[in-house]
Amino acid sequence: MKLHILSLSALLTTLAASQVTLRPALEKTYNAWRDAIIHQDADAWQRVTATHRRAEVRNLIVSEKLPFPAAIFKLPAPPPALKGLTFLEAKQNGPTATAAYFGKIDFGVGGTPTQNLLVLAFVSEGGEWRYDRADFVNLEALPEVRRELAAGELKYLKEAPEAQPSGKIPPTPLEAPMAKYIAKVYVFSPGREVKVQVNKFSRHRFANSKEAEIVIGGAVDGPNEVQYAISKLPGGTGSEALTIRVYLLSQVKDVKPIKAFEYQILENQVPKAFDTGTFNIDAAMIAKLMGKDTPPRAARP
Repeated sequence: MKLHILSLSALLTTLAASQVTLRPALEKTYNAWRDAIIHQDADAWQRVTATHRRAEVRNLIVSEKLPFPAAIFKLPAPPPALKGLTFLEAKQNGPTATAAYFGKIDFGVGGTPTQNLLVLAFVSEGGEWRYDRADFVNLEALPEVRRELAAGELKYLKEAPEAQPSGKIPPTPLEAPMAKYIAKVYVFSPGREVKVQVNKFSRHRFANSKEAEIVIGGAVDGPNEVQYAISKLPGGTGSEALTIRVYLLSQVKDVKPIKAFEYQILENQVPKAFDTGTFNIDAAMIAKLMGKDTPPRAARP
């Protein structure tokens, strides 16, 4: 029993020491990243941002035909400051770490901030922590969790996936080409997981969701391939409706997104577990993207 108490005491001392050393290192990195965004310093942003995250951000920007790195700084709201927030805990798992904060998280967009949860994620590269991402958890629908965190009870953080450092640094994606045509994949998948791959390059995963994501690398002239795999999630009935679409986005004002591909089933219909489809970008499709009903006629000789 005495040995057990001594071991527990040593463990708690080690954990407390890691909080003391880990927290300031992570906050230093986050504040440097935040300063780089606010002051639009691309070199500083590159120094303090994780390699895989830099690649993902760059690929997303060029897939929307925006300038890189200038578009990095065109955020809808500035990153929130940590000042005034309550630090909850910092966790490390190998080369990954998270830091969690609670309080009135202010994105500077007006209104009165409410008490919510902010979890910052980091990876270690070259012996230094690099910023990865931030997860904002709105606690409006979780009043009990809000009360627990306000009281310093961290039960929710032990269960929330976003608060757990994975222990593995994500792989760095291949560099995407500048998109010729901007595309988005949209999925409505209650009760199901859907994996979509466009042109064997842009990979997407949707679980029990209704959302859209930019197609990395965009769409190309001619045939474009869409692969998808569908599986039932725990709790799903297997009878839910499902929709997979790819939209093309025009850069011409007032031209609405064009549905280029669709796979859809109604309730109680059985989906294909896996399939491959295509959509084609031809002269007629290009004319629609340009806001014209018909493709331009060839000039007469």
